[in-house]
Amino acid sequence: MQTGTMDIVVFDLETTGLSPYCEEIIQIAGMRMRDGVILKSEVFETYVNPGKRISSFITHYTGITNAQVCHAPGAVQALAEFSKFVGDATLVAHNGKRFDMPFIRETCLRNSTPVRPIGFIDSIAFSRRLWGRGGGHGLDVILNRLQLDPQSVRRHDARGDVAILAEAVRMMWSRIDPAFLKCPVPAGAGVIPV
Repeated sequence: MQTGTMDIVVFDLETTGLSPYCEEIIQIAGMRMRDGVILKSEVFETYVNPGKRISSFITHYTGITNAQVCHAPGAVQALAEFSKFVGDATLVAHNGKRFDMPFIRETCLRNSTPVRPIGFIDSIAFSRRLWGRGGGHGLDVILNRLQLDPQSVRRHDARGDVAILAEAVRMMWSRIDPAFLKCPVPAGAGVIPV
């Protein structure tokens, strides 16, 4: 990050299941935000070939079909391209500490992919900072609190979730630090391909 500039990439993954140890990524989407401005022209999106069939349950949940991923890049290539898009930005994902970041880490480990450290923020931290520990911090709860209409995007499609999450992060951040001078929540570290 450049001094005085807060460069982040809000991102989301869709996967074949919940466990990063035995399931695979099927979609990656990201959107850049700089100093509180969502850069809608700076987006990343790709389907990912998981190397196995997507269950009917996951297709029903995400809308992602086997036909959509059959000619998509594999996880190693998709994550490498995502890493280029991210650059030195800080990553932001919702429930990313438990889900998205472990999926990236385990996918790289499984494929012997070299990694580099990357700054990471779980957007749940913004919600906890604003509304305390009670009341839930799922994305739908946050969207309701912020009066953002989830019907405006396709939920559980990484592209739709990133668009609505970027707006939610922008709104939560602006309520804590209207000038977007620094990150008002703790940041951690994750890994991403070199």
